Amino acid sequence: MKELNPKIYKTEGFSLIGISTEMSFAENKTGELWQKFIPLKMSILGKKQVDLFSVEVYKDLSFFSNFNPTLSFTKWAAIKNEDLEKIPSALEILEIPVGKYAIFNYKGSSSKAPQFYQRIFQQWLPTSKFRLDNRPHLAIMGEKYKNNDPTSEEEIWIPIQ
Repeated sequence: MKELNPKIYKTEGFSLIGISTEMSFAENKTGELWQKFIPLKMSILGKKQVDLFSVEVYKDLSFFSNFNPTLSFTKWAAIKNEDLEKIPSALEILEIPVGKYAIFNYKGSSSKAPQFYQRIFQQWLPTSKFRLDNRPHLAIMGEKYKNNDPTSEEEIWIPIQ
């Protein structure tokens, strides 16, 4: 099993624009969310390549200590809010606050991602000098992202303190 070796990065904070929905892992609405978001993104930016942000916002850290797949959280499909003079009314703003993140490079199909997250939370985090922080969790899908492809690459950002 490949070693988890994240970069530690402190963000100054930034804004995302996108859409969100309430969901749980048991009632996963990720596909529906992205099906609604991509046409909105295309209407704003056309085919311009921009990083896509998949974001989870949890009510508090007890979500992880008492994990239950039926607990709800807010899931976002978004892009970075850069140079948009007017944000379309169909989109909302999500502020990502200042803070540290452990950034993991994930390569593989999205179907194998849950096992990767499990390794982060059950192996890396407990043995690191960090604790989970109560800020948004990010997956950034850039140029190397290919939906459901084993060669796909993305960055997983876990908030830490």
